[in-house]
Amino acid sequence: ATLDASPFLRGCGSESGLVTLGAVLVVGDQADREHRDTRRHVERGHAALRVGEVQRERAMGFGVPRDPGRIHGDRRGRHGQALARDYVGANVTVPHKEAALAYSLPDERASAVGAANTLWIAGGFLHATNTDVEGFLNNLDACAPQWDRGLGNAVVVGAGGAAHAVVYALLTRRVEHITVVNRTPGRAEALRQRFLERLQVAPWEQLNDLLGDATLLVNTTTLGMAGQPELGADVGRLPSHAIVADLVYVPLVTPLIEAAKAKGLRTADGLGMLLHQAVRGFTLWFGKTPEVTAELRALAEADLGPSTA
Repeated sequence: ATLDASPFLRGCGSESGLVTLGAVLVVGDQADREHRDTRRHVERGHAALRVGEVQRERAMGFGVPRDPGRIHGDRRGRHGQALARDYVGANVTVPHKEAALAYSLPDERASAVGAANTLWIAGGFLHATNTDVEGFLNNLDACAPQWDRGLGNAVVVGAGGAAHAVVYALLTRRVEHITVVNRTPGRAEALRQRFLERLQVAPWEQLNDLLGDATLLVNTTTLGMAGQPELGADVGRLPSHAIVADLVYVPLVTPLIEAAKAKGLRTADGLGMLLHQAVRGFTLWFGKTPEVTAELRALAEADLGPSTA
């Protein structure tokens, strides 16, 4: 596919922005179709990607088994060879970021996080990394400069692959205290066991009680996404210097972000993280490092359309 990628490739050494690229796969469930379609529009229109999409049964283009335990021998190499026939790599969406590790050779970052969102082919093998970490941090740095100075208590809602990346990211910035709240206690406990340091878990019913002294609230769930129930967090309990981050980007202004803005809090939305996490993936797939600019953000917002506002 030859697309005008000039907004995304500014500073990448391509004067016209016209580049010829292969296809990148987005792996997700049929139940998450709207989420994947939105990501496809953003990447196809403004990152010069032709994106294929599959359900879990056909993930990565070659019938990934539902049971990761069924992977044996050189399966990762055969997966890479199969993927390489049609795609240069893949972006993995919820809820498969943890399972993606079993189908690939994860790098140190993905192994430490316990989840992968970016896959690429090298040496005939399928490799994996996690770019959600820098996507989350770079978006917060851009939206709320110096957010991590003196940050005491962070509350992370959710315990899936995105939550793994967020917790890992917060630990790298030496956040003093992190509490994970999840509707399924077992998944939250598994997350705590992975990281241990400065990490606690709390039952869902205690979410609002934790906000009184929280300086950062992060929603990593799909709650608040179009067609989903709202998160229901009482941001009125947050202190005036708190920051609210929501990984959901459809709608662009989620009920959580809207409530935080009404209270005068600093916020970081999901579209910013989506754009920032795509940078390293694009580099791995196509050998060019794009730049996230205000122009790109405006184009992505326009592409998402007024129905997501």
